[in-house]
Amino acid sequence: METFEEYFETIDGEHGDKMRIVFDWIEKTYPNLVRRVAWNQPMYTDHGTFIIGFSQAKKHMSITPEGPVMPIFSDKIKAAGYEQTKMLFKIKWDQEVNYDLLAEMIEYNMEDKKDCETFWRK
Repeated sequence: METFEEYFETIDGEHGDKMRIVFDWIEKTYPNLVRRVAWNQPMYTDHGTFIIGFSQAKKHMSITPEGPVMPIFSDKIKAAGYEQTKMLFKIKWDQEVNYDLLAEMIEYNMEDKKDCETFWRK
């Protein structure tokens, strides 16, 4: 799988539509971010470094801003009503997307990694 379109082909109708809406929002809000598919997952990068990634499951979409960022946003993720693990948080298909939270995470990573020369934090 090399493109977002190929990824969307693997997702059931409404779930794919919801992810497309999220991705469209990201691309309109942060036009400098670059689409990338790696490890069969869609993600966005900035100057070659990971910013945020996505995956889907039967009951939810998962979003990872990279593991070290999760503790910083843990309380806000919980307040939004999302489940979380050490590496990601889950938005159930019937839950609303908290775009303010998503924006905070993306902007945090863009700022924190502005001088990062590697894909992942070291």
